[in-house]
Amino acid sequence: MITGPRETVKRARKLRSEMSLPEAMLWRELRKRPDGLKFRRQHPAGIYVLDFYCAAARLAIEVDGFAHDSERAARLDGARSHFLRSQGVATLRVPARAVLENLEGAVARIVEVCRGRVKSSPAGGGAPRREASGWRGTGG
Repeated sequence: MITGPRETVKRARKLRSEMSLPEAMLWRELRKRPDGLKFRRQHPAGIYVLDFYCAAARLAIEVDGFAHDSERAARLDGARSHFLRSQGVATLRVPARAVLENLEGAVARIVEVCRGRVKSSPAGGGAPRREASGWRGTGG
């Protein structure tokens, strides 16, 4: 499983108590293990802290609010996604607005992407072959 150095683990622990409203709403549902999938919140991955992580699907779920709309944020998000891809982890970016307006639909989409990645993984549990590259589709 992907993890990070001690400083990142400490930051992740702190961030668990500082989640945004969309993150807290999503966690309330993901902690119920929808469709039998286990999720972690504020999970350390290298120097990064992932909003949510499903180890079975090797999928990072990032809740993106207005702060992610700037050019600088886009570069930082790109660097994070590049690092995660190098570790065999795909990223699904979920707009905060989607969580706030349709929580059930957001959870259903996350489960759909996770299930697609679990089914496409090689027998024996290696890294899944498909990448999730956005909210609307799983890419390829």
